[in-house]
Amino acid sequence: MVTAAPVGDDVWAGSRRLLRRLRDLMKGGGSGQERLDKVVEIIAADIGADVCSLYVLGEKKILELFATRGLKPEAVHQTRLRVGEGLVGLIAKEARALALPDAQKHPNFAYRPETGEEIYRSFLGVPIQRNGETCGVLTVQHIREREYPDEALEALETVAMVIAEVLASNLRPVLGRSGGVVRDVRMPARLTGKVLNGGFGIGRIVPQRRGIVISRIVADDPDAELSRLGTAVQRMHAEIDQLVGQANDNSEQEHRDILEAYRMFAEDRGWLRRIEEAIRSGLTAEAAVQKIQNETTARMAQVKDSYLRARLTDLTDLANRLLVHLLGPNLAKAEETNEDVILIARDLGPAELLEYDRERLRGIVLEEGGPTSHVAIVAKALDVPVIGLCEGILAQSREGELAMVDGENGQVFLRPSDPVQASFRQSLAAYAQRQADYAAVRDLPSVTKDGQRVSLHINAGLLIDMAHLHDSGAEGVGLYRTEIPFMVRDALPTVQEQTEWYGEILAQAGDKPVVFRTLDIGGDKALPYWQGRPDTNPALGWRALRIGLDRPAILRLQLRALLRSSASRPLRIMFPMVSEVSEVQAARGLLEREIARQLALGNAVPPEIKVGVMLEVPALAWQLPELFTACDFVSVGSNDLLQFLFAADRGHHRLADRYDPLSPAVLRLLKSIAVAAKDANCTFSLCGEMASRPLEAMALIGCGYRTLSLSAQAVPRVKSMVRGLAAGPLEVRMEELLQARATSLRAELTEFAADNGVAL
Repeated sequence: MVTAAPVGDDVWAGSRRLLRRLRDLMKGGGSGQERLDKVVEIIAADIGADVCSLYVLGEKKILELFATRGLKPEAVHQTRLRVGEGLVGLIAKEARALALPDAQKHPNFAYRPETGEEIYRSFLGVPIQRNGETCGVLTVQHIREREYPDEALEALETVAMVIAEVLASNLRPVLGRSGGVVRDVRMPARLTGKVLNGGFGIGRIVPQRRGIVISRIVADDPDAELSRLGTAVQRMHAEIDQLVGQANDNSEQEHRDILEAYRMFAEDRGWLRRIEEAIRSGLTAEAAVQKIQNETTARMAQVKDSYLRARLTDLTDLANRLLVHLLGPNLAKAEETNEDVILIARDLGPAELLEYDRERLRGIVLEEGGPTSHVAIVAKALDVPVIGLCEGILAQSREGELAMVDGENGQVFLRPSDPVQASFRQSLAAYAQRQADYAAVRDLPSVTKDGQRVSLHINAGLLIDMAHLHDSGAEGVGLYRTEIPFMVRDALPTVQEQTEWYGEILAQAGDKPVVFRTLDIGGDKALPYWQGRPDTNPALGWRALRIGLDRPAILRLQLRALLRSSASRPLRIMFPMVSEVSEVQAARGLLEREIARQLALGNAVPPEIKVGVMLEVPALAWQLPELFTACDFVSVGSNDLLQFLFAADRGHHRLADRYDPLSPAVLRLLKSIAVAAKDANCTFSLCGEMASRPLEAMALIGCGYRTLSLSAQAVPRVKSMVRGLAAGPLEVRMEELLQARATSLRAELTEFAADNGVAL
């Protein structure tokens, strides 16, 4: 029988008392091991747990049992688990809590006989995080099966913050070992990463310094901490208002839009309310901000969509800015120098970047970062090259050294020799000429040399992206991801709120079309206010339209808002993750019910409503005739389609470059879809990363695609390619190449472009 711990149980309501006891322990004497032994003893006794155990993440990603109260003492320093192994390893891997009434029924349960834990049934574990990184796992167990309430989870997460400081102060030799080889940083070096914004830059290295150190975790007076938070929030709002005010001319419109969204995050009551609740649990204001940021980081880290993960940087930037106002005014000042600068950082937020002297900033290199991050967008507006995912840049670079950023090939040169510098400056001059050529085609039609029109649209997901619709010269929005506003709130948005969002998007678009994709949530795109069972394979799990059809109230509310916002103009709706034509028919049925509802209430409906489908599940490729009769248009989602086609996680670093989208298998499939759509007289397009690269976009044109939806930054490059291409000869050559027995047609297509003067 499963017992439930009462919500108001004094065991968990006494978290402040427990925090104070742990704080007093930190001030006392004893070795690091003695303190950890005392920590688990105090926690187990205070909350009435049969077991409390502490695992520390050391070198080589191994979790070691460092202290326990309840398991066999001889298991300490003997029981080890890899990250991802067992329940403890799963918590460390996913950086999120796990509560189970019967742990032994979980598929990840890994029995270790030396621990003697076979008699314990219920299990609650939380990650121990410091500075956004997991450094251990804290668990409690009970002999009887029981449901752990949310209050239990919150209390243990709060305690884990204090333990993180105990680990940092007592176990630095263990936590600080990297196990790697230390390279001689005085020699020239070349590092590679992902291009987030193109261009070339040369300058002296300046590392980003936030200077944020949280030394006080436990609060003596929660009311005083709430007052400190309120004052800091007011100062932060005033600072952001000042930044928005500074971006007031036309050249700064993009910055102002981004900062307006940044200000929206800063004023979100859900975010602030969670911080206030953490303070009431016994944390200081700065520790509460860090706790909520750790939770947000853990949740967003599970999202594989690069666009959505990029929003995490904005929230991290915001949390750091609030911490600066809590801890002091002089913690995060940008460096001042008279030399050209290459900025090095783990990651950056948009407001942080704007604090640097844009006249001196020549390049940015990040250990993390994504192509849709706001820092990349702002850097584009400033014409600053950005390299992201550059592993080792922080460790191998030194302040003041010369560095060169090659934003065309994703390379960073540290301490370059004189010949390398000379060659690099030639590349700088050539790049400047290409930029001038791109600017010249922005307002020209996207038409091939033999008169074939290729319509270019952008992908978007926030209101600030709409500025790129006009700046890039695109013809519309081929994919608007509607789930992002849902993911940054602490409650499901109302119909009125959604109506206002969609209405503003359409207003920004003007007379250009917008295709709204309905919610693609679930799986790895978790909503903070919707706790569901984690999927073993999120990409193939309960997500997107599957949720919409199983929980039709959510989908109907979104459709209702879209109808209201588009009452005076055409509406285009696209359903994601469709596997069966019957799902499209069911979704259209919900839409028709909402249309009938609006008419019954006397409300206007859009003069034209087009229903589309994202073709990203390979099974649909064998249902094309039925699919084309069930919808008005189809958009091939290349990102997921290729992932499913090759059974390869596109976020896995070992598989990212193993399967080429320009393989004959992929291109044959894409061409067969295009041919079938033409025969059925159904509008079709392709959206995704594949369309954002000129060579791949050229291949798509050769397969018959005449509408592409791509990143806004890629539109000028792809348009330039289109205007230099003759589509007829390309289609003939593509037909020949598709008969080849090869793993990739990349070399052959590159040769065709060179022979025919197509700029890539």
